[in-house]
Amino acid sequence: MPDLLLPFVALLGAGLVAGFAAGIFGIGGGFVVVPALYLVLPLLGGDKAEYAHVAIGTSAATIIATSIRSLRSHARRGAVDFDVLKSWAPWLIVGDAVGVMLAGRFDGHVLLMVFAIGVALMSLNFLLPKVGDRVVSQTMPGGPLRLGIAGGLGTFSSLLGIGGGTIAIMVMTLCGRSIHRAIATASGIGTLIAIPSAIGFAIIGFGKAGLPWGSLGYINIPATIAIASMSILTAPYGVAAAHSLPAAMLKRIFGAYLIVIAFVMFRNAMTH
Repeated sequence: MPDLLLPFVALLGAGLVAGFAAGIFGIGGGFVVVPALYLVLPLLGGDKAEYAHVAIGTSAATIIATSIRSLRSHARRGAVDFDVLKSWAPWLIVGDAVGVMLAGRFDGHVLLMVFAIGVALMSLNFLLPKVGDRVVSQTMPGGPLRLGIAGGLGTFSSLLGIGGGTIAIMVMTLCGRSIHRAIATASGIGTLIAIPSAIGFAIIGFGKAGLPWGSLGYINIPATIAIASMSILTAPYGVAAAHSLPAAMLKRIFGAYLIVIAFVMFRNAMTH
């Protein structure tokens, strides 16, 4: 068994930040958790070729606890649109399955590249001026458009180990929902994405050689427990901040963080 003190402390810290980010931005925290895991997993041993898959699978597992905690906090404020969650759920789950199958076919380098590109794209939402308070419709997408958006969101999010909140919030605000309602509902979308993603990563990684200590398939159990235990503590504080503070400056800071993470993960993909 490796020395667990340093990785445990690092993972607790990542959980604290991820929980707050999940609450205030309506995201699952994967943008914080995946890079932290990729740095910490070598301390738990195993083959570095498997680290990307384990980081993304474990991130999905931690998002279950974080997003449920955020969802309950938002629901107590009456801010969650449960009709959207019900109508999107089947297509999110189908998209999840597609994303997990694709992840199983990618090697670690490709998966890191996908993550880096995805993070860079998502940073634009935080850094650039909003399409604004522009509203293109007063109703949420239905029919084939809903299938495409929700299914694509599930696929993209499961590949990155994220909760999909950023895209969900953009769609909802363009369709006339307030930012607070969009953030609240995105927490539920994170739950719908994370549960099947985590199950899928555990299955496709089951029996793989060279996994870090404590892994069940591509889910590292000690890391999941350490991160989730902290994120559920800080998620309600993020929710409170989302409902009471102007988040413009925080969004710019988080966007800059995403750019740095995209660069670091891209470099890792190219050099390892």
